[in-house]
Amino acid sequence: MREFDYRRADDVPGAVALLDADPDARYLGGGTNLVDLMKTGVERPGRLVDVRRLPLDRIEPADDGGLRIGATVTNSDLAAHPEVRRRYPALTEAVLAGASGQLRNMATVGGNLLQRTRCGYFADVTKPCNKRLPGSGCPAVEGEHRHHAVLGASEHCVAVHPSDMGVALAAFDAVVSYRTADGPGELPLADFYLPVGDTPHRETALPRGALITGVTLPPVPSAARSRYRKVRERASYAFAIGSVAAALDVGDGVVREARIALGAVASRPWRAHAAERVLDGAPATADRFAAAADAELAAARPLPGNAYKVTLMRNLVVAVLSELAEEAAR
Repeated sequence: MREFDYRRADDVPGAVALLDADPDARYLGGGTNLVDLMKTGVERPGRLVDVRRLPLDRIEPADDGGLRIGATVTNSDLAAHPEVRRRYPALTEAVLAGASGQLRNMATVGGNLLQRTRCGYFADVTKPCNKRLPGSGCPAVEGEHRHHAVLGASEHCVAVHPSDMGVALAAFDAVVSYRTADGPGELPLADFYLPVGDTPHRETALPRGALITGVTLPPVPSAARSRYRKVRERASYAFAIGSVAAALDVGDGVVREARIALGAVASRPWRAHAAERVLDGAPATADRFAAAADAELAAARPLPGNAYKVTLMRNLVVAVLSELAEEAAR
């Protein structure tokens, strides 16, 4: 590991100033992703700015009736918060599915959003990778890609975003707040992650040096009946090979609102807008849920080794929506 300077920030402006003065610096929250990448030589910051003790560790009501979640709230505290559990249960389920208890105790909300979209080739500095070294190639396209993207990828990168929390936040139209030397700003999560295109090394739309200060969840009545379902290759904590966050509002057997986001299928949490349009005002039936899934997955471009994901995600969407519809009918 490269030697680095360490500074602990006392306040948000101080943290931003420390990073603004040093282009080789990185913010350090829980360190559950960054430190691992430093150990393997993928990340080599010259300075770490510790933001863990900044006053950003609260979950509070937002002015519009939603919830504001501070960037240094731990994943454990987020999952356990009574208002999150009551009003956004899919978010609680996503966070609990995301990692071991030890990691959840360390990992922060801001850090979770900024964890790198990655695969085994990215983590191996002996291999080419367009995310580490732009223009060097993506060996996963012709190599091992069983867990890789089927939506929104490009020939330059087929890695998937690993966040479970981000999938639920995408379904609920979360907004990310940040601070730079020029002042505060906001980004809807829908615009937060950049498309892969030919620049997979650029993952977010955050301005350089920006510090995430919080995430706001708008008031979403349908979110009170929501679910997160994750498929993984082992029962203990592991990255998803497919996941769904969904909320469903049904009245008299008709879908009044559907919110669906998919995980482990793209370089970012994937909001299933095509599926939602098919369901709007439609009967809440398994056949209609399947048609919605098919509409979303029509854009899938799987590689030879991960075509199974299309069937997996279709079945997963139908199963989750069917369960929510059954609950609404009771």
